[in-house]
Amino acid sequence: MGWFWADSDVSVVNARAAPHAIPSGKNASPPPGCPMHEGKGATTPGLIAKHPTPPAESACPYTPPDLPKDDGSTAPSKYSKYNPLNYMFSDLSQDRAQNQTVALPTDREPSTIPKGNGEGNWEYPSPQQMYNALLRKGYTDTDATAVESMVSVHNFLNEGAWAEVVEWERRFSKGFGKGWEICKKGESGTAAAANDSDTEQPKLIRFMGRPQEMTPKAAMIQIMGKIYPSHFGTEPPFDRHDWFVQREQNGQKKEIRYVIDYYSGPPEPTGEPVFYLDVRPALTPTQAVERLMRWGGDVWYRASGASVREKGNN
Repeated sequence: MGWFWADSDVSVVNARAAPHAIPSGKNASPPPGCPMHEGKGATTPGLIAKHPTPPAESACPYTPPDLPKDDGSTAPSKYSKYNPLNYMFSDLSQDRAQNQTVALPTDREPSTIPKGNGEGNWEYPSPQQMYNALLRKGYTDTDATAVESMVSVHNFLNEGAWAEVVEWERRFSKGFGKGWEICKKGESGTAAAANDSDTEQPKLIRFMGRPQEMTPKAAMIQIMGKIYPSHFGTEPPFDRHDWFVQREQNGQKKEIRYVIDYYSGPPEPTGEPVFYLDVRPALTPTQAVERLMRWGGDVWYRASGASVREKGNN
């Protein structure tokens, strides 16, 4: 996850409908360094076991909490070679790796996710770049024949996560009043929000992987699972990301942090992998109100029989 790249030129350098098709087959698994790899020994249907703890220098763009200052007073930090927008290598080669026996594509797929600087959309790495990155991170046992599937799954999940972010922004980018008008109609208000052409398109400023830090919501679900295993018993998410999104409201730009928990489920009978995304604004005072309004509005809509009344009025 999170293998967006900030520069187009490498030399300088429950998910809803996502526009990228997930590949089928046994190799359709995420890259181990992301970390988007299936755990072993999962016993709970619908979720996988927690991923192994990744090395300190993960292949995901994880921002360490204690980054050394690169002010010339000390030796350059190993993180100084990373792009600060995604903490990935900015100069990764498209050249074929040493001892690589399989030719990998070098084409990079553009995402649908606008950059925060307004300079087009983020781009995904090519399969060759991803393979080189995994090797550079120390994953020398990576199966080159599986890299294209890894890239497809990675891109699919990022597009699905962004689709969820857009749904939140459609509801609340114009304030609580407009948000409540949509939320009080339950999740069916999504259709009304989608038809609102006046909503300013959000942009992704930067992002970071935090695979070793469980979100409060995920931690609470784990606690509830111990108390009520029949209702809440699940394995932890295998990854967590924080995305920093630009929201334009009344002519002013605000930075909204979104939190994403990644879960994996058993594959479809046809072999396609199944993933679930829990995307929501971080629990700040303002965003907590947004989360409460969306959840509470849907609960009220269904509990009050509003859907039945609306059918009677048609």
